[in-house]
Amino acid sequence: MNTQESAITIQVDRPGVPALQTVELSTGAAPTAAVIWLHGLGADGHDFEPIVPHLLWPGAPEIRFVFPHAPVRPVTINGGMQMRAWYDIVDLSLGRDHDQQGIAESVHQAAALVARERKRGIASERIIIAGFSQGGAIALQLALRYPETLAGLVALSSYLLMDQQLGNERHQANRALPVFVGHGLSDPMVPCFLGQQVAGRLRDWGHDVEWHSYPMQHAVCPQEIADLSAWMRKCLP
Repeated sequence: MNTQESAITIQVDRPGVPALQTVELSTGAAPTAAVIWLHGLGADGHDFEPIVPHLLWPGAPEIRFVFPHAPVRPVTINGGMQMRAWYDIVDLSLGRDHDQQGIAESVHQAAALVARERKRGIASERIIIAGFSQGGAIALQLALRYPETLAGLVALSSYLLMDQQLGNERHQANRALPVFVGHGLSDPMVPCFLGQQVAGRLRDWGHDVEWHSYPMQHAVCPQEIADLSAWMRKCLP
């Protein structure tokens, strides 16, 4: 772990944060809930758009799904190639937190999306923060620090960054936040034990964690989507 960590303090209306471009899909004309979903490395906001119909359930509230595009930046592990990424990854070792400035910037940009939903009339208790892989790592950093109570947190095929720092900086408002953690048993990019580490650490911190593993690689599968839908139904009654 990088020992030069700086505290990440979320301000609900932080000035000077560059706005992220987003893809938005609402399931009705007057949404009363929102899901902010961060994509993985090299993907974009369209990546999970097709699964929205499969996440709904009979009698579901009208939900606005917000899929932001990560900024384009050079990524060291891909030879410095420019791609959409929430922060630079220097190598695929267990410590992926070298780009702490990039991590903090993405946390603040994603927090601004939560604040925007609040201004649109969505109560914080009706907002779920979700992410896949690198996006899940940022979702974890954001949701546990957010200063208003959220509906839930989703981390798919993901991992913890700066876990000791995150444990120290969790906000009281989300210390009981329910969490869904899903992972592929044969994931070659983010090994399954990293997902188990997420679930275990969050349980240690007192969160109600629902853990699922699936016979897949670095992906999502129909059963995971079905399980996530059932969990969302509990978070957004």
